Amino acid sequence: MFSLTGKNAVITGGGSGIGRAIAQTFAKQGAHVDILETNTDAGAQTVRDIQAAGGSAAVHACDVTKQAEVKSLFENLARERGRLHLLVNNAGIAHVGNVVNTTEADFDRVMAVNVKGVYNCLQAGVAHMAAHGGGAIVNIASTVSVMAINDRFAYSTSKGAVLSMTYAVAKDFLRQNVRCNAILPGRIHTPFVDGFIAKNYPGREAEMFQKLSEYQPVGRMGKPEEVAAVALFLCTDEASFITGCNYPVDGGTIHIR
Repeated sequence: MFSLTGKNAVITGGGSGIGRAIAQTFAKQGAHVDILETNTDAGAQTVRDIQAAGGSAAVHACDVTKQAEVKSLFENLARERGRLHLLVNNAGIAHVGNVVNTTEADFDRVMAVNVKGVYNCLQAGVAHMAAHGGGAIVNIASTVSVMAINDRFAYSTSKGAVLSMTYAVAKDFLRQNVRCNAILPGRIHTPFVDGFIAKNYPGREAEMFQKLSEYQPVGRMGKPEEVAAVALFLCTDEASFITGCNYPVDGGTIHIR
């Protein structure tokens, strides 16, 4: 069960955090993984780790905000691989602020990566899948797609859009056998979280880590590997009856907090 043998997967932002865990998990289950990254050094490290474990992967420099660049890369990958079976839209950036103190530049930057970047990859990926027998797509949204937390105006807006795009793609390409689902991670312990705490709460790192951990009803942050496990399932044949759904991986934050 849950094999990806013979499948080709494209994963954006696979150099760290959740994207890295997804890339490693997919490769472990037999997929060839193409990582799209602006930080190619981080992406190359993921590739080396995958190859050291016996898997197959490659990294490609790509700015997902640039449509022509994305389209060209997807065309090249499709030609080289023959088929693109799986797409995980993971690349994204965060922003802290409310509607009053979020600048236009900040808002545009978040929308460019989190919304337009997903749109660009969806457009390129879905076009190929629809013409070649289908495929499976997982968009990494967020719990804030469906709930509010303080000072995440731009980020929440962008992730709400990701969830809406998920539903639209699932509906529009149902007959072409393109499945599209979303994962809604809660607070996941990644290097970004550690950096955020260190930057905003110097000298209070341990205190804030505990506070952020206890926000989840289960009493801890999630692990990137826990998100990766759900992404894996949604991309396997075992999930062939699932499309247009959102899956919280949040320690109970949305429903039982």
